[in-house]
Amino acid sequence: MKPKMIVVPPSEAVGQLARDIAPSSVELVLALEDSAEFKAALPTAEFIVCYPHVKLSDAFYKSAPKMKLVQLLSAGYDAVDIEAARRAKVPVSNNGGANAISVAEHAMMLMLTVARRVVWQHASVSGGRWRGNGPPPAMYELYNKTLGIIGLGNIGKKVARRAQAFGMNVDYYDINRLTEDEEDQLGVKFRLLRELLKRSDFVSLHTPLNKSTTHIIGAAELALMKPTAIIVNTSRGPVIDEQALHKHLEAKKIFGAGLDVFDQEPPPSNNPLFNLDNVVLTAHFAGPTSDNHVARFRNAFDNVERVKRGESAFWVVPELS
Repeated sequence: MKPKMIVVPPSEAVGQLARDIAPSSVELVLALEDSAEFKAALPTAEFIVCYPHVKLSDAFYKSAPKMKLVQLLSAGYDAVDIEAARRAKVPVSNNGGANAISVAEHAMMLMLTVARRVVWQHASVSGGRWRGNGPPPAMYELYNKTLGIIGLGNIGKKVARRAQAFGMNVDYYDINRLTEDEEDQLGVKFRLLRELLKRSDFVSLHTPLNKSTTHIIGAAELALMKPTAIIVNTSRGPVIDEQALHKHLEAKKIFGAGLDVFDQEPPPSNNPLFNLDNVVLTAHFAGPTSDNHVARFRNAFDNVERVKRGESAFWVVPELS
């Protein structure tokens, strides 16, 4: 009998993609969370492939006593109940960098969009004001600027390579420091966090959200940045103190920000960031593209087959590895 794998797709079209490439060595159950099919499959399921919105609580593991792997389609896992997984002794793996290229490109896009005031330019032209009908605003190039990357994992490394293609100098801060040879190969230099913030013209955040990274950028850290600096966040909203960021942006103490993530998602309509002209906002869309659904499922299904063969799973989240 084939082992059972539940896949919780984000949409019908993506579910069809999963059906097209799922390995024949497992019994595929495509089901939405809390559906009758989902609940019926849990008692005998050995694998689940899903996004973190699925409630992976103690009750879930009790209903799925044969579960061997929780395979996420996302890179982030802060919404996952890690303690419940630990109690159930079930590994939780993320997507192995399947969306890393997309997020890296999005980070670069936000840098350029903020630096070149693209939203202001678009509004001026489309509103019949051509160049704003006034003095042109300050705008900046990426060339020869210093980019400080906080969190040099899969995504951070890809941002570094893309930034270097623009002629940027790349510094980084990460608790897992590279060796000198690795730094030379990637063309990056390690800096302490405060040092990085003081030096950087652009700061891009690529850390997971945990106790040590919550508000890693607060009022004191923002105060270290240059008045011409731009900060970009495509990781998780709470790694920046949002209220402190708003104050610094409103007072023009930093040039601008590009944010794909927020403290509360979706953000409330009265979020004060919405009223600023030096911030560019996107809807936590850095990761999902039509291109990387295949990569997400490819990594997920390969990991399922590894565990099915009795091998250790790849990409187990650090708290459980």
